[in-house]
Amino acid sequence: MVGMAGYSLSPRAVRQQMASALTALIQIARLSDGKRKVTSIQEITGMEGDVITMQEIFTYEQTGVTPDGVVRGHFRATGIRPNFAHRLAVRGIALPEELFDPTKTYE
Repeated sequence: MVGMAGYSLSPRAVRQQMASALTALIQIARLSDGKRKVTSIQEITGMEGDVITMQEIFTYEQTGVTPDGVVRGHFRATGIRPNFAHRLAVRGIALPEELFDPTKTYE
């Protein structure tokens, strides 16, 4: 899209712009039952060389499919507390520690 806009930036410069502009990435997938569901929430952590680095915070784990074809599963924290949590706390949004406990699941 940058190239289509007439800018001549190197791919590395575009990646650096993206890594500095984005905080989190939310992935949505269409499951086998046809429904769309958030399947991953990841934090952009920066760059290593030419690669944008991320760490997954939450993931969706599919546990099965009901006889009528509905996908069953739950969300699970990976145990990583995001670096942006302190920025949320400064703005009055406190994320409880147990939210990031990988032994807990969320529907």
